[in-house]
Amino acid sequence: MAKKAIKTKKKLKTKADKKIKIGVVTSRFNHEVTEMLLDGALRMLEEAQVEIYSVKVPGAIEIPLACQALIKNAGCEGVVALGSIIRGETSHYDVVCMSVERALTQLMLDTGKPIGFGVLTTENEEQAFDRVGGNHGHKGEETALTTLEMVGLLRDLNKIGK
Repeated sequence: MAKKAIKTKKKLKTKADKKIKIGVVTSRFNHEVTEMLLDGALRMLEEAQVEIYSVKVPGAIEIPLACQALIKNAGCEGVVALGSIIRGETSHYDVVCMSVERALTQLMLDTGKPIGFGVLTTENEEQAFDRVGGNHGHKGEETALTTLEMVGLLRDLNKIGK
């Protein structure tokens, strides 16, 4: 059986030429880092000419609920989740990291909508800043592009057999 390649489009629009709705949820905690993540994500989404719904939440633990609301209430086809969790002196870091990841993964599976995981989980501030335009690229930009790619892929996969 021959395999069929599925290609995604850079500018995502529906047949009626309506813009694709993409949500962005950004944690205010560690705002020096998360504002840089947000700036990068917005640059990529604006370049793709999608309709953007951007909201801020107090901390990382609130990200999944806001993502769910954007998918359910705003009709977003995908959401970019942005946050910065920096290890402290207690096990709170581990609990928050796992909770946010598990909730976002489950939300993707439950809704069938992609959620880009741009929640940095670092040992210190230096590592976080390295990931918002430093030595390790720009995770805000990368997460936005991943979300767009997955929206396009899912649109194409949903056409199979129709």
